[in-house]
Amino acid sequence: MSRTFPAVPALMILAACGNGDMTDLEGYVREIKARAPGPPEPLPEIAPIASLPFPPQSRRDPFVPDHQSTTPAPAPAVDDRVPDPLRHKETLERFPLDTLTMVGTLAQGGKIRALIATADRTLFQVGVGDYLGTHNGRITHITEDRIELTEIVPAGGAWRERRATLALSR
Repeated sequence: MSRTFPAVPALMILAACGNGDMTDLEGYVREIKARAPGPPEPLPEIAPIASLPFPPQSRRDPFVPDHQSTTPAPAPAVDDRVPDPLRHKETLERFPLDTLTMVGTLAQGGKIRALIATADRTLFQVGVGDYLGTHNGRITHITEDRIELTEIVPAGGAWRERRATLALSR
């Protein structure tokens, strides 16, 4: 019984629509088509806008650029801490600084060079001015027990220098 109850109103609606008598609808459509087209509706009236006089007297003309705005803005100060994007990266710049180990030094002709080992135990010689680490770290000083370097790190849209040290591993 519960399955047949919703079907009863649907069948009643279909039975009411199913007689196929559409003569009144067809007559209405014929009547609308037979009417002669009327004239188009007139355009709405547009109220004129009151113009305001502009007596320039001592005021600046709004259509002429101001002399102050035509002066060029001062150039921003060049930050020498910005890393050079065109500089060719050295091999040890692929490794984070904490994965590199100082394992010794070499002295030759009054210059001291450091020996750096990577995580896979590959050895490299570096000197003052060479780069290492992922933050543009440039070696500034080498002693027998440490390497001092200056890194350039991003700091909120600008760049700042940071000192770092790589100590001799014993």
